[in-house]
Amino acid sequence: MPRPRITTARITTALRTTAAAGLLLAGLTPAAASAAAPTPPVPALTWTKPCTPGFQCDTAQVPLDYRAPHGRSIDLALIRRPADDPAHRIGTLFYNPGGPAIPGTAALPAATPLFPENVRRRFDIVSFDPRGVGASTTLQCFPDPAAEQALLGALPVGYPVGAEQQSRWAATYAQLGRQCAGNDRTGLLAHLSTADVARDLDLLRQAVGDRRLSYLGTSYGTYLGATYANLFPGRVRAMVLDSAADPVAWSTGRTPQDRALPPFLRTGSDLGSARALDDFLDRCGAAAPTDCAFSAGSPEATRAKYAGLMDRLARGPVTVGSGAQAVTYDEASAVSAVALLLYSAQPLPAFGSPGWAALGGRLQSLWTAADTPAAPLPTGAQPGQTQVLGVLCADTVNPPADADYPALADLARQRSGALGPYWVWQTQRCADWPAEAARDRYTGPWDRYTAAPVLVVANTGDPAWPYQGSRALADTLARGRLLTVDGPGHSVLGNPSGCAAGYEERYLVDGTLPPRGQVCAPDRPPFQ
Repeated sequence: MPRPRITTARITTALRTTAAAGLLLAGLTPAAASAAAPTPPVPALTWTKPCTPGFQCDTAQVPLDYRAPHGRSIDLALIRRPADDPAHRIGTLFYNPGGPAIPGTAALPAATPLFPENVRRRFDIVSFDPRGVGASTTLQCFPDPAAEQALLGALPVGYPVGAEQQSRWAATYAQLGRQCAGNDRTGLLAHLSTADVARDLDLLRQAVGDRRLSYLGTSYGTYLGATYANLFPGRVRAMVLDSAADPVAWSTGRTPQDRALPPFLRTGSDLGSARALDDFLDRCGAAAPTDCAFSAGSPEATRAKYAGLMDRLARGPVTVGSGAQAVTYDEASAVSAVALLLYSAQPLPAFGSPGWAALGGRLQSLWTAADTPAAPLPTGAQPGQTQVLGVLCADTVNPPADADYPALADLARQRSGALGPYWVWQTQRCADWPAEAARDRYTGPWDRYTAAPVLVVANTGDPAWPYQGSRALADTLARGRLLTVDGPGHSVLGNPSGCAAGYEERYLVDGTLPPRGQVCAPDRPPFQ
């Protein structure tokens, strides 16, 4: 889509729209005009809670329902890293690590060394656990973790294979939705959308005393940033959106036909992960076995070795390790591990991360493992399912429960290999999620004229949110600028580029955008 041309008439229209009933300033869509409510109270922050050394923590109270801002409130857990140079402090930079449902209170201490030095000097950096996540107020679907595990513990790892597993998967997640709806004593289920989190973010902006928002979001955090930018366009000071989804494709789809596809197929996440896997196999095959353990001596031989491994896993499970350390894998569980290990392509020694070398090691361990046809298949859903689904299912249009998800999984396999079904079954979990969860969903428009331009950064080889999604977001935003890093991995923050960090630093500090069409390189290509 071509970039919208900014004209005086367009600006006037945007300002008129913004002023009408104060809806955008209040963070309410036009559909909520009749529900426009008084201004919610701004949280008072003291930053005195016990916390990670070098950081300060607090809890903020925000409205459960922004249509009733003086009604019931919920808690948000916050963390702050004070600016290294408080005398020259610009303000607060808010950081969201994505997920959805990654707690910011845990992510910020780990991510802080990755922020550009001058950003750490000039900004307090604040993150928080979004509503429904971590130490903030969450859905209480079960009386205790054991009850949750009793429902979810028998599910296959990765995705279901075959009619029996697929039927059990769908029925279990339908039961999970009923469980959450039946036990939701606070009404939180209807107020977990990213639009609600964006309204929380605007209250937090006010609480720290900033007139406009400075923000960095990675992965799903880009969707929060895009939502904020369109609900509160006049309040954007600087916004870096790192590794973005196309917000139209993700929320509703760009065509009526898109609604028949699950969200990750609409965004092309299955295709992105398949391309990243091909890149990994080529680079691994060109590397020495000491650098990539799965190397077969050439890209072609390594691709053939991987195909052989997948064929073997499709026929039966293998077990890695022995005794208490033994782990059994089938094709679905192995593929889910591959999908996640594609995210970190670069080694980050300070974090103990070997990058794609870890993926090479995992695949080699599967290659050398003994067949164990009598071993029980791996089971057990990841903990925190309700926190993820609370947001995921609130924000996306999904095929209904009676859609042919096995056929959609077959379609994904045809176009993306064994990785494809993984992306279909992730959002099948939303097929029977309670309908009230979508009450506050924001579905656009996504081109409100913002007070400052928005910087979108992306790796060309992103395995989760393909580069095309970041390009679509930059083109859709009224004032978007795309900065490209020609390399693999999910998020530029997690796969560092000093070149990109320099542009981000200048933009966040003084508003200077990179040149149009600027392309950077990663600091360390895989296996070098």
